[in-house]
Amino acid sequence: MKENENTEEMKQQYKELLSKIDGLIARGNAVVAIEGGSASGKTTLAKMLSDVYDCTVFHMDDFFLRPEQRTKERYEEAGGNVDRERFLSEVLIPLKNGEQIKYRKFDCSTMTLTDEETVIPKKLTVIEGAYSMHPELAEYYDLSVFLDISPELQRERILRRNGEKMAARFFNEWIPLEEKYFSLTDAKNRCDVLIS
Repeated sequence: MKENENTEEMKQQYKELLSKIDGLIARGNAVVAIEGGSASGKTTLAKMLSDVYDCTVFHMDDFFLRPEQRTKERYEEAGGNVDRERFLSEVLIPLKNGEQIKYRKFDCSTMTLTDEETVIPKKLTVIEGAYSMHPELAEYYDLSVFLDISPELQRERILRRNGEKMAARFFNEWIPLEEKYFSLTDAKNRCDVLIS
C-alpha cells in the first residue's frame, strides 16, 4: 500500500510534467529524457513514470565506457565517461526509426558488456540518467527534464544510499565529472522542464 501512496504523492508533485507527457503520447510515440546529478531522483522518477504509463525505460548507467575506451582524452570530453556513441546506435537511432532495440548493458562488476537484449519500445520511452542530454543525443527527445538538487541534499542522499566508502568515489570522481559536463554543455538550461 505504501508504494501506491508514494506513487500518488509523486503524481501530484509531477502533475505538470505528467500533463506534458499525456499531451505528447496523445499525438503518438514519445521519448522523454530525465537529466540531473547524482541522487537527484532520476531513477525514482523513471520508476514512477513506468508505473503510471507502463513505458520502456533505458538507463544511461548501462552505457558506461568499457575499459579500453577509458583514456585520458576521453575523460577530458564533456560527458566523455559514457559511451554515447553506442547508446545512439543501439538505442536512439532504432527508436527514432520505429525498430526493435537490440542493446548490451555494461556490467560494472565484470567490466564487460552483457548479452544482447531485445526491446520492443512502447508508446512512451524514458531515458534516465546523467549525460542523457549530451548535445549529440538531445535532438532525439520529445521532452527533457532536469532534476536539480542542492549540494547539501545530494551529499546527504549519497551517504545514506551508498555508505561512506562508495560515497567518496561520488564526491571525488563522479560528481566533478557531472559538474564539468553540466557546465560545458549547459544541460540544465537546455531542458524543457526544470524541477528542483
